[in-house]
Amino acid sequence: LRLAQTQVLAPDAGVISARSATVGAVLPAGQELFRLIRQGRLEWRAELPSSDLARVKPGMRARVLPINDGAAVAGTVRVVAPTVDAQTRNGIVYVDLGPSADTRAGMFARGEFEVGSSEALTLPQSAVVLRDGFHYVLKLGADSRVALTKVAVGRRAGERIEITGGLDAAAKVVAAGSGFLGDGDTVRVVSAPRSAAATAGN
Repeated sequence: LRLAQTQVLAPDAGVISARSATVGAVLPAGQELFRLIRQGRLEWRAELPSSDLARVKPGMRARVLPINDGAAVAGTVRVVAPTVDAQTRNGIVYVDLGPSADTRAGMFARGEFEVGSSEALTLPQSAVVLRDGFHYVLKLGADSRVALTKVAVGRRAGERIEITGGLDAAAKVVAAGSGFLGDGDTVRVVSAPRSAAATAGN
């Protein structure tokens, strides 16, 4: 019976990542002997500001980028921690990761969550001018004159800026050089230049 009690059986298949047991040691009940990564699974513990936690839900997809320049790893949000750290105001999101040869337990990583998508009216940032603390675009009228039109802006993504109000989607605006024009100036409309690749293909 004593010999049978010396056998330590893992509850599941996996990889031993840490060992605290030593040969001949007498350990009290409840002390950790080995640490097991069950089925070789890894999770990403992402720290998010409390203001962003409400946007993340279990089942969402995530994309994790290891800091060792490894390939991106796909993951799925498993659970969002119910508490927030009182010092940092950050909460923990647990993301189950798919198999990857570039990830290791204990590594640091950054990632992205797919919180959804929506349609938006955007313009090049060069088309929006800031004057007296407000955002304006130069809207083209039927008489080839431009009118300074106040707009409301939202998110920025690369070279594009979201227009949330003050402009219709069918309106024509000055795309570049807005800073050199004034309200009521006359302009001549020209076609946008084709890309070099399109020109080479013709």
